[in-house]
Formats: sequence, C-alpha cells, structure tokens
Amino acid sequence: MQSDHDTARLFVTLWPDDAVRAALRAHRNAWQWPGTAKAVRSATLHLTLHFLGSQPRTLLPALEAALAVPFSPFDLVFGHADIWRQGAAVLEPLAVPDALTDLHAALGQALLSVGIPPEARPFRPHVTMGRHARGAATGQAMAAPIAWPVAGFALVESLPGHSGYAVLRHYP
Repeated sequence: MQSDHDTARLFVTLWPDDAVRAALRAHRNAWQWPGTAKAVRSATLHLTLHFLGSQPRTLLPALEAALAVPFSPFDLVFGHADIWRQGAAVLEPLAVPDALTDLHAALGQALLSVGIPPEARPFRPHVTMGRHARGAATGQAMAAPIAWPVAGFALVESLPGHSGYAVLRHYP
C-alpha cells in the first residue's frame, strides 16, 4: 500500500514570470468577491496544461524525461473574465494560439508514453482567479489585456494541506 509520501499530486502548467504574475494579481484584486469566495493566492496563479493527480514518486525521473518535448515560445493574451457554472472565477485568453494547442497535445502524448492517460475533458485554457465565486463581479473592465510571453512550462507538485505548490522542473 502506498502512503502519501510515496506519491505526488502533479500537474503540468504554464508558470508565469513575476511581471505576468503581478498583472494577474492586479486583475484578481480588482474583482469584487462575495463572502463565500476564495481568491487564489498570488503565488499559485498558473494555467494548467494537464492535471496528473497522485502519481508514484518512483515515476518522476521517467516523467521528467518524457515531458522534455519540443517547444517554441509563443504569446498568450488574456482579456476575458468569466464565472463558470461550478463557481470558478477565471481569466481566459482572447484567442487560443495553435502553439498552445500543439504543446497540450505533445504533452498528452508524453504522458501516455509513461502510462499516464491525459484527462478526457476538453482542454479549456484559463487561469483560475477564485473558487466558490458565484456572485463575484469583475469590477471595472480590464483596462488592457494581459500579455503573457510563454517561454516554457513546468512540472509542479501540489503540496499537502495549504502549503501551495513546488515547481519540480522548468522546461525547456
């Protein structure tokens, strides 16, 4: 039987640099949150490419190697705020570039190569700003879209409790 120490709760993500994180934080802070909402902490703002769930730590070396897929930098531009049906407050890109779709697909193939099936639900790129946010208001419309020059991606572990996340490896 595996213990919690033998597994890691993992995901592959676009991890923002300090400038993008600051812009995302400013946008999040402009929202008007209902008392039930939980705004996402600034240090954990990201865009999930693939959620892997709990995986055996013994798989990490093979997984890290498999995720080293070809990558070309691209730009994302965020400017659409929304509250999803489940109450997630999100920021979505104005358009989904082919480079993002291609990266998502290549990473999905890499996951399959180490025996991790990608999630079945369709990929819908977004940055979660808050949870339990029904009734939240985006405040003023975004003064300017948020440009995110994507220079790589990361393998990230969700730490137990409310400790946050640990970046295990940056790519490329």
